[in-house]
Amino acid sequence: MKKIFLSLFFVITSLNFLFAQQYQVSGKITDNKGEIIPFASVYIKNTTHGVSANVDGLYKLTLDKGNYTLIYKAIGFKATEKAISVSDNMTLNETLAEESYTLNNVVIRPNAEDPAYAIIRQAIANRKKHLNEVDEYSSDVYIKGLQKLVGAPKKFLGRDIQKTLDLDTNRKGILYLSESQSKFSFKRPGKVKEEMVSSKVSGRSNSFSFNKASDLIINFYDNLLLEGSGLSSRSFVSPIADNALFYYKYKLLGTSVENGVTINKIEVMPRRTNDPVFRGIIYIADDSWRLMGTNLYLTQDAGINLIDTLNISQQFIKVENVYMPSSIKFQFNGSVLKFKFEGYFVGVYSNFNIHPNFPKNYFTAEILKVTKAVNKKDSLYWANNRPIPLTDEERYDYKRKDSIALRKESKQYLDSLERENNKFGLVKLALTGYSINDRYNKRYFYFDPLMRSVLYNTVEGVALKYGVTYRKQLEDRKFYSIRPEVRYGFSNRIFTANLSGNYYYDPLKRASVSVSFGSEIADLNRYGSMSLLTNSINTLLFERNLSKFYKKEFANVATTRELADGLQASVAVEYTRNHTLENTNSFKIRDVKNREFTSNNPFTPDSETPLFPTYNSFNVSAVLNYTIGQKYITRPDGKFYEDSKYPRFQLGYRKGIKNVLSSDVDYDLVSLEVYQERISAGLLGFSSFVVGAGKFLNNKAVFYPDSKHFRGNNSTIFPPNLRKFRYLDFYIYSTDKQYFEAHFEHNFAGFMTNKIPLLRKLKLEELVGINYLTQPQKRNYTEYYFGLQRLGFGVSYGYAYDGNKKVEEGFRISYGF
Repeated sequence: MKKIFLSLFFVITSLNFLFAQQYQVSGKITDNKGEIIPFASVYIKNTTHGVSANVDGLYKLTLDKGNYTLIYKAIGFKATEKAISVSDNMTLNETLAEESYTLNNVVIRPNAEDPAYAIIRQAIANRKKHLNEVDEYSSDVYIKGLQKLVGAPKKFLGRDIQKTLDLDTNRKGILYLSESQSKFSFKRPGKVKEEMVSSKVSGRSNSFSFNKASDLIINFYDNLLLEGSGLSSRSFVSPIADNALFYYKYKLLGTSVENGVTINKIEVMPRRTNDPVFRGIIYIADDSWRLMGTNLYLTQDAGINLIDTLNISQQFIKVENVYMPSSIKFQFNGSVLKFKFEGYFVGVYSNFNIHPNFPKNYFTAEILKVTKAVNKKDSLYWANNRPIPLTDEERYDYKRKDSIALRKESKQYLDSLERENNKFGLVKLALTGYSINDRYNKRYFYFDPLMRSVLYNTVEGVALKYGVTYRKQLEDRKFYSIRPEVRYGFSNRIFTANLSGNYYYDPLKRASVSVSFGSEIADLNRYGSMSLLTNSINTLLFERNLSKFYKKEFANVATTRELADGLQASVAVEYTRNHTLENTNSFKIRDVKNREFTSNNPFTPDSETPLFPTYNSFNVSAVLNYTIGQKYITRPDGKFYEDSKYPRFQLGYRKGIKNVLSSDVDYDLVSLEVYQERISAGLLGFSSFVVGAGKFLNNKAVFYPDSKHFRGNNSTIFPPNLRKFRYLDFYIYSTDKQYFEAHFEHNFAGFMTNKIPLLRKLKLEELVGINYLTQPQKRNYTEYYFGLQRLGFGVSYGYAYDGNKKVEEGFRISYGF
């Protein structure tokens, strides 16, 4: 009996296999001249199931046995239907005729307004209706990304580019190739949920694609587009925005009829060359006045960064009575330092459901979930499920890089590579530091560069600060690190040493615990004043010893962990013994007239007096950080937060506890900070702000290092920070009472300089700002500044006021990325 049931099982299984067998329908899509049509769409009629041709015009569709009608579509070409019967694999090439757009029925009078304007006005009038006509939907999304070099110099910074980037003999080749498939859900306004089903990255079998369907969403029914994309600090105006007629000129190129619908082909052009607008073609249907397709470009004239040209092409498919995107393509090219590159990201949408009826609480803060299994799909799976066939170049890239990656994972290869990379060199140690990698065992040593370890200040004279970092990578992105560090001042002859360790034990909760103990020379301002190198330069060349120091012996234990989405908690316990220090050296390379070094006490610059007695401090601190509307991506290797559109709050509490371990301090400080960066102002750029307030509820025993400090600046050249004052002294306005500070900066993103021909090509960004501080010893201190910046470097001029009295003005130069 058992054998009979087993035989029946195999028979049924075989029959199911036969009935479920699928076949491949493939071919090439060309025009009447035999030229390929890249990224054309192929869909099964009356469904939203389809594929896209690749850049070579090749397509492949997987179908069950049966009868189908295929629809071939491409922007600028007549859609073609073809009935087929599938019972075996078949090759089906298709030729599409160019759509004939004529002006036969359109009367254009001399000096009259182009007929396109009437159509555009109707499209603008119906913009909101089309924007909101689909409240929610779900679909399958396939995303393919490719970036490649098409030209490069032979050498760059002395390195052979062909070998370094693994290019061919013409210094061309694919740098990045990835594919992903996802289940994507959307609900207006702006709620998304995506689960990656499969992922493949060329040459990195253990990696996960960073492709994200929400990154490809671009809806030309929105007034402004590509905010926060990184392409520009400004947004771009849609050709059918409410105010589009102020930015665009239009020309009707012709009309055609598709399935009984008249389609208008309209060229869109900027009214002014350098406005943040698109160029190209849009297709609008009569009567409904909806977009039927786009083929638009952004160029450097529109103010985009990093690339020269971006092409955005959309095709739509009818789903019931509305049209949804069947494919979206972002294609780009550019050149940087003689490196010429090009690439694209294309999304193919299928299996739309515009009535999904999502359950309550379906959408959460998690916008993308990537599980461990998504990169485990084999080549057979991809061959049957990939909606855009690989080109010969892409197929070769996968095969070669995956083979190389497999070889590189072997211990023999890693040992050989590391023997070469780990070779010791004095120049390397002096300039960049020396590292020892053990990739096979996931261990790493790093020795600080000697050049960065030598410093000078008036407290220590010439000093040496040196450290070594050891890091051990564990599974699932967990790791621990250990760092010993020593410091010795040759003038004051003080030696300090400390050891710190950190264990990052839960990437999904951003959870870690750290321990440190020993002694160190620290800045009197707990936020720091300037880098040791900058202070050394100011001291030696400009006779300005701006940074002030003290010595502390300490032990610290801290932990941080995410408690809920967007809510991070940190707790620290610290014991210190603090000592004042004095200047012991007055050497300078350049003697500046009428300038002398000041003492190490910022309150008595002309005499060395102790700022505080030697004391012990035992304190406990806790911080809660909460981000409104925080969104994140969950991957097996961690949790990654997206930039929020809403403010962040930071609530802090620090308590100094008397008599614990002979502690001399007794205070309670509570603080609250609210901040947000890059608040979009559309075409006017973006704003950022920080507002903070705090109060010592108890200040019975507060020594200077435990005071509330502010991020001041006494230097002309400084690294930018939104919380940083530009003219406030580093030290003398710290407080042990209450305070309120506010910082606001607006970046106009070239709104004004873009209109000045000589400045336009520099892509300068105008900024204005205000900083404010009030506390019992410094009431109504205000700074105003304005300036220009580009890629992190900026020049500004500002004024500082104590109440109504101007106390300082001058230039400030900021640097950093």
